[in-house]
This record gives sequence, C-alpha cells and structure tokens, in this order.
Amino acid sequence: MIDRRAFVQGASALGLALSSGMPVLGSSGHIQKHPLAIAMWDFSWLERRWTGAGYEDWDLVLDELKQRGYDAVRIDAFPHLIAADAGKEWELLPCWDQQVWGSPAINRVRVQPNLNEFIDKCAQRGILVALSTWWRQDPDDVRMKIKTPEDLAEVWQKALDSIPAAHLRDNILYVDLSNEFCIAPWTPWIAPGTRRNSPEGQRWMRDSIAKLRKAHPSLSYTFSFSGEYDTWKSQDVSMMDFLELHLWMTTFSDFNKQVGYHYERFSPEGYNNLQRRGEALYRSDPAKWQASLTHGIDQMAEWSRVSGKPLITTECWSVVDYKDWPLLHWDWIKELCEIGVRHAASTGRWSAMATSNFCGPQFTGMWRDVDWHRRLTDVIHKAQLPPSNL
Repeated sequence: MIDRRAFVQGASALGLALSSGMPVLGSSGHIQKHPLAIAMWDFSWLERRWTGAGYEDWDLVLDELKQRGYDAVRIDAFPHLIAADAGKEWELLPCWDQQVWGSPAINRVRVQPNLNEFIDKCAQRGILVALSTWWRQDPDDVRMKIKTPEDLAEVWQKALDSIPAAHLRDNILYVDLSNEFCIAPWTPWIAPGTRRNSPEGQRWMRDSIAKLRKAHPSLSYTFSFSGEYDTWKSQDVSMMDFLELHLWMTTFSDFNKQVGYHYERFSPEGYNNLQRRGEALYRSDPAKWQASLTHGIDQMAEWSRVSGKPLITTECWSVVDYKDWPLLHWDWIKELCEIGVRHAASTGRWSAMATSNFCGPQFTGMWRDVDWHRRLTDVIHKAQLPPSNL
C-alpha cells in the first residue's frame, strides 16, 4: 500500500507513484493516475443530521458524491473535542445563523465513534478523507486550552490515535492542522492580529507539524490558507507537504466591496446586498471578474512552482458565501466555478481540487445538477499532475 505522503508531497514521489499506477484509494484498490476531485463537507457531515439538513443518511450522500465523480472529501475531525473526551456528547454553539455550513443553532454531536464510522463508509466507496478543523466552540470553550504549537500537535495526535491504524494508512489523504490559518474565528487560540508570515505564525506551523510528524510520520501535513497572498514570495512553507490554498474571484478583486458584502454572520444585511447587486454586478462585465479569478489562479500556480509544493484547493472559485435563497441564482456561480476548474486544471499544479465550496447536499441548487458535477470532475481527472522533477 502506498505511503499516503507519496500522494501529496511536492516532489518526485507524487509523480512517480501516480504515473506508475500504484493504488492510492486504499481498500478500494482503484488505480489513481490523475488529480483528485475533492469536496468540502467541513463540520456539516456531523452537525447537519436533523431531518432535511442533508447528511442524515451518510450512505445515501456518499453514494451521491461518488456518482458525481468525487474521489475525496475534507471534513472537520473536531480534534480538540476528541482530545478532551472522544465519546462525550458535546453541545456546540453556532458560529453563524446566515450560512448553511454546520448548524445555525445550538446543536449536540458525539465525535467518536461517528468519525471512524464515516471514514469506514468512505473507504467502502473508495473515497479518501482529508482531516481538517474549524475549532467548533462548546460552552466551556475547550479549544482555548491550546496555548502552544505543542498543544496543537497534541490534540491532533490524540485525534489521530483514535482512528484505526488501517484507516490512517489507507484512507486518510492528509491532515490540515487548522482551517485558513491564522484568521479569526478559525484560530481563536492564537494572539489576535498574528500573521502567518510573522515569526510567531511561522513558529506555530513549524513546531506543531514537526511534533505531529514524529508521532505519525506517514501522513501528509499542511495548514490551509485563504489570504496573505500578496506576500507569498517571502513566505516559508518548507514545513508543509503541499499548499492547501482557498481562492475565489472575490479574493483577487473588489467585488465584495462593490456589492456591500462583508461576511456578516448573524445579520442578513450581507445577503440582502448580494441579492440586490451580486449577479447584476457580475453580468455587467463578466470578462473582468473572470480575469480576476484566472489571474489569481496563475499567481497561486506560480507559488507552487517556486516553492516546489503541489496544490490542493478545497474551497474555491466564485464567491465565498452563497445559499439557496430568494433571488440568488446558481447559474453565474456555476459559470465562474467552471472557469476556475478549467483554468486551474490547465496549469498542471493541482494534485486535488474542488469544483466549489458548495459541493454538499445542503446546497440543493448546486448539488442536484449531477451533469455539471460530472463534467467538471472529468476535467479534473483529465488534468496533468504536478511534474515529478520539481
């Protein structure tokens, strides 16, 4: 069985393993010779299990994910909750009520054995699992017990130790130690204002990965990013096995500013402005906004070339926030996402990519278009992998 790091490391191992037809989908025995299509199911996989929330029946939605051509899924492993008490029923506070990722109200979850059951169901279908975390908040706020990079590594080590060795070896694609490091609210335990490219930000990434790698040396590690892209040339990413970059058209333009969308989490104002102005602004000059996206993709592909790290992107392409809502149509979102997928695929720098960050059953307007998903996952599968001679 192939070492999981051989799939994503930015070096010859990636190209050689895949070009030689070695199995990379674990117990499925499938031969993977192309970039993977990956979906982001964040903390929704466990939180959104009430009637009508989308993830009540894991067998059904995983079959649907496979039907749409996806090879992998990125989920929240809730490592701090596992470290504190893996089998406890935890009460979680909402991080927003405007978005449809996770729960818009107080909810309760039990991480284990649900995490292992979910990984097992993925393994049965040849779907790899990427582990990440958004550090969901409970009333006691146990996530704030993380004070040092060593603490960060320790909670992850306990989480990984709770997963059977066979699953770690065969079914875990990678570990993202913290979603979109180091922005609030996803890194609440780090000093406010810390930048990733600062000595403190570098210390958190370097020391936590080093400690975790000693405990589980066969896994691939990263921190996902969603900003500080203007300084990428000066950033040290040598401690990571690959770059997990989140990028949208809005990342490289003033689209949100013109629309009046400011990521409101508990106010409808942002979505009201998106309803009134979002699609109209895009339709007024689509070439301009599409160029913003492709220019950003080219920058990130260049970062990959310069750093020698392959790319994985699980959140991407159009706007950051969207949902099924009056006056919000999916066609312009899908148009931008298709342009993003095709352009990123053409660079040959991605070892895995998403079609959008709306690839989940709770986004009905996006999810039900099976043909759209299959067309884009086919594009991903036909793309070239990063070269083996980096």
